[in-house]
This record gives sequence, C-alpha cells and structure tokens, in this order.
Amino acid sequence: MASLARIRSVVPRRMHLARAIQTAADTTQLHQDAHHSEPFTVKLHEDSFRGYRTDVPSLDVEVTKDNLLKWYKQMTLIRRVEQAADALYKQKLIRGFCHLAIGQEAISVGIDSATTFEDKIISSYRTHPFVILRGGTLKSLVGELLGRVCGVSKGKGGSMHVFTEAFQGGHGIVGAQVPLGAGLAFAQKYLGKKTATFTMYGDGASNQGQVFESFNMAKLWNLPCIFVCENNKYGMGTSAERSSSNTEYYTRGDKIPGIQVNGMDIIAVHQASKWAKEWVTSDKGPLLVEFVTYRYAGHSMSDPGTTYRTREEIQKMRSTQDPIRGLQRYISEWGLATEEELKAIDKEAKTEVDTAVEEAKASPFPDEKELWTDIYSAGTEPPYMRGREREEVFHYSQL
Repeated sequence: MASLARIRSVVPRRMHLARAIQTAADTTQLHQDAHHSEPFTVKLHEDSFRGYRTDVPSLDVEVTKDNLLKWYKQMTLIRRVEQAADALYKQKLIRGFCHLAIGQEAISVGIDSATTFEDKIISSYRTHPFVILRGGTLKSLVGELLGRVCGVSKGKGGSMHVFTEAFQGGHGIVGAQVPLGAGLAFAQKYLGKKTATFTMYGDGASNQGQVFESFNMAKLWNLPCIFVCENNKYGMGTSAERSSSNTEYYTRGDKIPGIQVNGMDIIAVHQASKWAKEWVTSDKGPLLVEFVTYRYAGHSMSDPGTTYRTREEIQKMRSTQDPIRGLQRYISEWGLATEEELKAIDKEAKTEVDTAVEEAKASPFPDEKELWTDIYSAGTEPPYMRGREREEVFHYSQL
C-alpha cells in the first residue's frame, strides 16, 4: 500500500481545461413567449452538450405545452411507482434484486419522447420506467416486482427482467445487453428499416470488453445503434473516477462520434435523443451518447448509498438539480399550469400507483408448472425437459 501511495504521488493529476457539462435541471430559457396551443421555442444552457468528433444538437428547441405536461405526468408517475417499490421491498413483498431510477427519470422519458414503438430500446436492470412508457401498465410492472401472474414477465422475471413488445429488456448481466443491442441494430439495417436502437448501459459497465467489441462491430458495419451511457457517477459503490481512467464516456468510441448531455434537464434529453435518432437513421453510423445524471438511492435496495458518498451530496442534488422540480419550474414560470394543477397531477399519480399496488397484490403467484414454460418458444418444446436432477423430468404433455 505504501508503494501504491508513492506511485500515486508522482503521477501527474489530469487537468480538465474544457468547460464541464451543465447538470442543472432548470436553466433552459424562453426564446419567445410561451403558447398554450402553438409550439414555442426555448433555449438550452450553452453547456448542455459537448461533442466528440461531431457538432452538437441545437440549443434552440421547439416544445409545446402538451408535451411538457405529458413529460411532467410521466416523470411524476415513474417516481411514485419507484417510491412504492421502495416501500414494498422494505415490507418484504418484493424479494431479490431491485434497482430504482429515482433521480434519473428525465432519461427514460426523454428517450421515449423522441422515439416510436418501432425503435428498439434495450438496457440493463434500472429499467422500471420503460415498462410504463413502452406499452406496459402500472399493474403489470408492480405485479412483476411482486412475482405475480399479472406481471409483465408473468411474475417470473422480477425487477431485473421486464419486457414489453416495444422494450427489449431488462438484463441482469452487467454489459451483456450491449452486444444484443448491436444485434438489434444489425437486424434493423438488414431489414431496411429507418429506425434506431438505443443500447443503454451504465458507467459501471463501461469498461467491459464486450462493450468495446460492440462499438467496433457497429462502426465496422455502420449500424443504426445509439450507445447510451447513463453516467450516474457511481458503479455500485465505486465512483467513476476510481474505476475509469477516462470518465468522458462519450469519447470512448474511438472512431465513433459522441455527445455528452445534461441528463437532469428533460428538454436537453429530448433534444439529444431526437438528434441522435436522426443521426443513425441518416446512415451516418453508430453514435455514443452520455447522459450525465444522478441516482438518489443506493445501487440497489441492499445498498444504503451513503457509505461511499455523503448525505450532504445526495441532499444537494435533490434540492438543486432534481429533474422533476426543474420541469415543474418551467411549467410554472412559463405560465403553462398553476401550482394547483401540478399538485393535482401528483395526486392523480399517487392514486394510480396505490390502485395498481392493491390490484397487483390481489393477483396470484405463478403455478409451479410455469417453471417449465418460456424455455422454448410456444409450440417448439421438446417432449420433456430434465430438471435439477436426473430423476426430475417434466413432460410437456402435462401442460
């Protein structure tokens, strides 16, 4: 340890002369008067984006009242259901792993706002929001967390393995979804579709070999793949600076261009996601997008989240850079909704989540025979399947 300390003392500290990305949630300014029925233009903070081997998206963004209120409703609903999941886990009604996205809501909502259900989105395991946004229901999400048959994965996947027809998961092995995302993008190009794949991973997965292999293949074949790094500053309990020699993840694609984005401002996330989709669907090849964000809770429910960072750091982020509060401020200051109307949205979200929780609790657990289903596509099963021991055999005629 002493020799390591000596080595550290002689290694020159890296100097960052470039301007840092802005991560405040409420620095966007009106460019013209806000309208209740017509689109209007707002201007993002000048440090909302940084580029590598490319220009960055325009800071002028056209928005509408309806979109801003829709995003507010979606983000509020996501936070409410994540808070409910926290409570259910502490009541021991949710078992196993459970990773919450509280603080990162702007990313899922912003990406969804710039895509259609024809586009592909694949991620790791902090993915509860995408169930709600991509065709699932609150009941199907909560049911899956509780392991009930009403769950979006029939109660067999749990928190880490949620899927919908428009969301490709929900994967538990760190970094393993990245080559799968490259494969989805390959299929899109092979079929001649003008759609995009958003392949998401965290800063904790950024040093995986398979991530760089996927970068190489995507660039080699010019795939319409957007590699999205959700940089929430900590991979489990390890800060990015302790795990990565280069923490500017948007620059790590070698010949693949990249942009870094303020992941706490929903308008910046929307603009970057829209720009990224236009990039890859214009046959420009793959792109790296790094959203700089922050998670308020621990890595998972088993992590208090305060052993490797201070409570003061967390509280500062909650009070000064919260994505929902930032959007709330835009809506209020631009005269698009009153405080009472926004409170009504929050109350409605709480009621919806409370109802979904009770309905999911009433759903039964899967039958034991369900252990043998979904191993093969329906109708392609073999006559029988061996279990844990040679004597444990299940014949599919029993279904």
